[in-house]
Amino acid sequence: QVQLVESGGGLVQPGGSLRLSCAASGSSFSSYAMGWYRQAPGKQRELVAAFTDGGSTVYVDSVKGRFTVSRDNAKRTVYLQMNSLKPEDTAVYYCRARVIGLQIISWGQGTQVTVSS
Repeated sequence: QVQLVESGGGLVQPGGSLRLSCAASGSSFSSYAMGWYRQAPGKQRELVAAFTDGGSTVYVDSVKGRFTVSRDNAKRTVYLQMNSLKPEDTAVYYCRARVIGLQIISWGQGTQVTVSS
């Protein structure tokens, strides 16, 4: 089973940028469909951006045009570039790994992103 460690969260002003990283260890990284989720206080965890089994990307409507998910298989890392951040983007961001074709899922511990002036 893969282990995931997120980094890159923090406090940023509205309009600013952050890049989150999720480093994976364990079995073959390329066998996983990677994704980013977030959970704001009092709300359910939601998908932010992810790779599909076929390798394409999907985004929640609220981040389209502002966030970009990418991966570097050689570094076993997935990234979330977040631009034009808004206060409503404030949440704990979680990295998720799902074995392609199966519902075998691993989660990271989460990293806090706070957008505030």
